[in-house]
Amino acid sequence: MSEGTRKRHAGVPTIADVARLAGVSPMTVSRVINSENNVRAATREVVNAAIRQLDYAPNPAARRLAGAAQVRMGLLFSNPSEAYLSAFLLGSLDQAGRSDIQLVVQKCDLGDHEGEVAEQLIRGGIDGVILPPPLCDSPIVLDVLLAAGIPTVVVATGAPPPQVGAVAIDDRAAAREMTTHLLALGHERIGFIRGNDNIHASGERLAGYRDALTGHGKPLDDALVVRGLFSYRSGLEATEELLDLGDPPSAIFASNDDMAAAAVAVAHRRGLDVPGDLTVCGFDDSALATTIWPELTTIRQPIADMSRAAVQLLATMLFDRREAGRSEARHVTLDYTLVRRRSDAAPRRRPSVRGR
Repeated sequence: MSEGTRKRHAGVPTIADVARLAGVSPMTVSRVINSENNVRAATREVVNAAIRQLDYAPNPAARRLAGAAQVRMGLLFSNPSEAYLSAFLLGSLDQAGRSDIQLVVQKCDLGDHEGEVAEQLIRGGIDGVILPPPLCDSPIVLDVLLAAGIPTVVVATGAPPPQVGAVAIDDRAAAREMTTHLLALGHERIGFIRGNDNIHASGERLAGYRDALTGHGKPLDDALVVRGLFSYRSGLEATEELLDLGDPPSAIFASNDDMAAAAVAVAHRRGLDVPGDLTVCGFDDSALATTIWPELTTIRQPIADMSRAAVQLLATMLFDRREAGRSEARHVTLDYTLVRRRSDAAPRRRPSVRGR
């Protein structure tokens, strides 16, 4: 499927969407929205046309909140993928800055007294909290925040509690589409590197992989599914396990780009050509996907846009609480894209050996 292939899901356009459509930077869009004078008339017209086409509405809650006491949002993070975390922080910090929101970023490793870290954040006078993966699925952190009545938005989980806001993509559909793409290329044995068991999206991506196989009448082989931890090192170990099989896969689909990059490294170390001898695909479309060679075919998860949407959504919840004494927890689903690059190809056909 081509790079432009997109799934259509319910969602809200972001300032980045407007910028892409207008062919300008997000900063230029912001200047037009804020009626600043240092934008050429022709550029302003193009940006306004894009805003109308996308039906984009600047977040009024964030603007009104900025007129009151400055909002303090907490962002708790614990993610083994530096590329994912970098994109997420850039997006959330950018949106917070545009909305005059103070973002308090705090590291909070799972199993490292995460409940106490959340309580410390609350004592610091936080108004609301954003939880990216894996903390989005931490019952300990969520229990602490909900018990304290702190408005919360979780990102990239398929099973958000009804009391919290949520921003996600359809992980199951995305993984199903990638696996279907590999089957269409002719791959019969597709290895899958799953992510952490305590992250709901891991299970959704595994389910999507299995959906595609069963939907195309292919058997499910447990030996082709190996565990990863969303880290590069775990991807190395998982790929070695897959390639050591008596009948190894001709394609590997990893649950994130870090583990896919590790799969490419293992293939190179073994003298295998990617994609000639082994197709490798990832998930996220982080910066790493276009840093390695060959560049990765992957699922583009709009990480920065998801973090921006989380800040916008939490700002709306906080404004509603200040104005009406209550807030509605909305769940927003953004688009994903299957991006084809150089790491996938049809399996190499070896000539059959004929008797003399």
